[in-house]
Amino acid sequence: MLTAAVVLTATAVLAGCASGTTEAPPEASAAPGTVRTADPAPSGTLAPVGRTPQGTLLVADFGGDTVTFVDPGKDGSGRGGGPIASVEVGTAPYGLVVGEDGRAWVATAEGVAVVDTRQRTRLALIPYETETGPVTTGEYRGGGMGIALAPDGRHVYVGVNVPGGNGTVEVIDTATREVTGVAPVGRRPFDVDVSPDGREVYATNHDSFDVTAVDADTLRTRRMEVAPYGTEGGLGSWLKPHYAVVRPQDGTLLLPFEGERLAVLDPRSGKVTIERMTADTHQHGAALAPDGTLLVVGTGPIGSADEGPSLTVRAPDGEERIVPLEGPHEDVAVSADGRTAYVTGGFTRDGYWNGITVVDLDNLDKLEDLDNPNNKKNKPIRLSAGNRPLGIAIL
Repeated sequence: MLTAAVVLTATAVLAGCASGTTEAPPEASAAPGTVRTADPAPSGTLAPVGRTPQGTLLVADFGGDTVTFVDPGKDGSGRGGGPIASVEVGTAPYGLVVGEDGRAWVATAEGVAVVDTRQRTRLALIPYETETGPVTTGEYRGGGMGIALAPDGRHVYVGVNVPGGNGTVEVIDTATREVTGVAPVGRRPFDVDVSPDGREVYATNHDSFDVTAVDADTLRTRRMEVAPYGTEGGLGSWLKPHYAVVRPQDGTLLLPFEGERLAVLDPRSGKVTIERMTADTHQHGAALAPDGTLLVVGTGPIGSADEGPSLTVRAPDGEERIVPLEGPHEDVAVSADGRTAYVTGGFTRDGYWNGITVVDLDNLDKLEDLDNPNNKKNKPIRLSAGNRPLGIAIL
């Protein structure tokens, strides 16, 4: 998602599309705010509490109630990396975003947690104004989903899911840590983004085939339908919007669908144009590299003719490279230098795994040929990381 240049961000939203699932509640855990050092410590990790290194990965543990700090390894390559510590934040954390002040804002089922990433401790848990019902876990749980930070860092915007109904975007003042406004949006706001000038907030609403634009000053809203396959199937359809990124140079929203179509939404006119994609797989998380390269996570097939999990690397001119992934993944973040992508394995349906795949974007030729039995040494590195990690940020 897009924030100011000085702000490091990540988004995550629920995966899953067609049918609900119910998960067992997370295991009993320590008191909120507790730091739990990962055991065993990964080789090469030199990160005592209170000294989180720049470049550390932060993931939202949707299968637990924590965020986990992960050493990305030597030069960010994944080599020798692994979990450093976990911090209790609240039930089923989901999306997260990090500001230049080192505070992370984490959307959980019961409120937005504020985490000091330098000291690795929870500072607050801000309850929602929206009534979301009992606090639960699982793919269709109520509470926070997508989350974004304003370019000036003064407000956080969180999409709140209301099971069985339309959701909201809640506005949080980052200085007072209070909810200052609520705007109605569509059903299941998977992702939240902010315009480059900070004047509008965009909620990508999975179950209503639309994006809601929210005026950041007045909280007035307008609906823009984004349904390149139509809306047939309603709540049972797989062909819905999931995640978006905002292109800085023109403010358009890019929404990938099924590794086949990229919906380009002009929020000024509401017009949607379609560009071709090539991965032919169900797609979720998305991110933009500094040079404008679009990264899109393919979670795997939803039909017999679909391809497996992958990471699409789409250049600004539309040329695509497809990197196969081992098993479903959910969201992606890219390093500040644009050379490395980190893809979370905490898919919300069956097939998830507790880790991160590290993709070397400088060596895509080697990674594209992974089906070749002589190329196994070039497989992406996989890091252990938390409990069903969904959202990811780079500190």
